[in-house]
Amino acid sequence: MIARIKKLLYFPIAYYFRFWAGIQLSFWNPKIVVITGSSGKTTLLHLIESQLGSIAKYSHHANSSYGIPFDILGLMRKNLTFNEWFFLFLLAPFKAFKKIPKEKIYVVEADCDRPREGKFLASLLRPEITLWISSSLTHSINFDSLVKSKKFATVETAITFEFGYFLEYTRKLAIVNGDSLLIRKELQRTKVNVRQVTQKNLKDYKVYKDRTEFMIDGIKYSINYIVPKNICYSIQMANLLLKNLEVFFDPKFSNFILPPGRNSVFKGIKNTTIIDSTYNATPDGVKSILELFDIYPAKEKWLVLGDIIELGNEEGPEHEKIAEIINRMKLSQIILIGPRVSKYTYPKLAQKTIVKRFLNPKEGLNYILANVRGSETLLFKGARFLEGIIEKILLDKDDIKKLVRRELAWQNRRKVFGL
Repeated sequence: MIARIKKLLYFPIAYYFRFWAGIQLSFWNPKIVVITGSSGKTTLLHLIESQLGSIAKYSHHANSSYGIPFDILGLMRKNLTFNEWFFLFLLAPFKAFKKIPKEKIYVVEADCDRPREGKFLASLLRPEITLWISSSLTHSINFDSLVKSKKFATVETAITFEFGYFLEYTRKLAIVNGDSLLIRKELQRTKVNVRQVTQKNLKDYKVYKDRTEFMIDGIKYSINYIVPKNICYSIQMANLLLKNLEVFFDPKFSNFILPPGRNSVFKGIKNTTIIDSTYNATPDGVKSILELFDIYPAKEKWLVLGDIIELGNEEGPEHEKIAEIINRMKLSQIILIGPRVSKYTYPKLAQKTIVKRFLNPKEGLNYILANVRGSETLLFKGARFLEGIIEKILLDKDDIKKLVRRELAWQNRRKVFGL
């Protein structure tokens, strides 16, 4: 009942904050660059930030129908608790008339978690430039009804259509992933100039212990983090954007900083190495990280994999596909945590002798503490509060603040699971 009420009220309440955000946006009138897609948005935003620096404002930690109006108004949910909403409602009208930001460029990460969200955000932002990085299954449970009612043939096409609203409202330039057939089919919805990037331009890709190198069209790009191969799309998009803005492009990405939970590397107990990729999990995102981990330079690799959530009718098939990828990898230990990976992924894994499955993350933590010997490299990916496990096996406890979901609400939820 509560979930149904939240769903019914989602957009009516969001329009309240959008109204006041629209007033502030009209006073400000920046050049708006939208970054959208199912996955890879945040990395692309930070790649662009490393290049543009202080000349632009960025929608950090905000990409939804609430988050973006909040970012424009300068509102913030600190603890993610219910009682914060009262003050947010009161402050919104005053924030609409606050002093406008000094930056003349606004780089916005925009998602489409549900039907109508793409149009809601695109019609508010009306971007001058849109960068569409990907389109795949994400929050697909929210789009199942559109397939059931036969408005779309597949969930993928329904999701891509919603993202396509950003093309409709783009006023000058669209830079898109040209390898995505789904995205290419939506290009008819725009009359602006379209530039397509492709992985065909990637000539070499190397992963080291703590950095990654790309060779794209004869140019070497260096990133001081471990990132998957599909970041080559983001690099090309950032390059094209800066050319359009007539800003110098640094191929070394010297100022690049990734936010928590995107392949951060930490030292763990017993001389272990921890790769923290716990921020988010989509089917394509999990696939790209597993492919990265497969070539990561380490002798003994442990995979700690949680569920991919909100997949709806695609839940079973997508978790089974993950098993196909894992079966091709060289792993010393596979630890599955969650009901979905236990139900769908585990039965499809060939090497059952190195696989352990748990429903509760506390059980997975206990197994790791009891069995890790030393010098292993552990990759954490997926839902089920895996960041709570990482907390307990970090060598330097000061690194805890570098993990995802530090807000009070998330701390309370982890306690329910014994973490």
